[in-house]
Amino acid sequence: MSILAERGHVRPATPVPAPLRPVRVLRGRRGEVHRPPTRARVVAGRRPAGAPCAAPRRVPVRWPWLAALAVASCLMITGLGLLGGETSGAPVPERTATVSVGQGDTLASLAARFAPDSEPGAVVARIKELNRLDRAVLVPGLPLTVPVADPAAVPAP
Repeated sequence: MSILAERGHVRPATPVPAPLRPVRVLRGRRGEVHRPPTRARVVAGRRPAGAPCAAPRRVPVRWPWLAALAVASCLMITGLGLLGGETSGAPVPERTATVSVGQGDTLASLAARFAPDSEPGAVVARIKELNRLDRAVLVPGLPLTVPVADPAAVPAP
């Protein structure tokens, strides 16, 4: 032994450590199968927890409100139809007269001149029916049978 060893300044030799064993790293739980993050993990006896990407919860339908809305819509449409469907004028006159078409006359102008209180669209339809007109092209001097409200308004031939 050396002098240093006798005085206690040298440490005794340390034993050589044993060779290191490989360390096993555990990931997750043992025996668990890798699954995509969108699938819930099934555990016996437990309900799966909602996944963050699950569909949002559906709000229950309130049937009484939907029925009331449908009834109100139907009543509103019916009311608008009754108000808008009123005829503003008198019916188309039954009396007729034969008139000659002037320069620049149209069926609408003839209807307004000879049946001013009636609805112009109905009078135009009656003129087309009386004269068997398919198209509304009028030639000056053409004789037409038109409904008249006042026979005094028709000029003498």
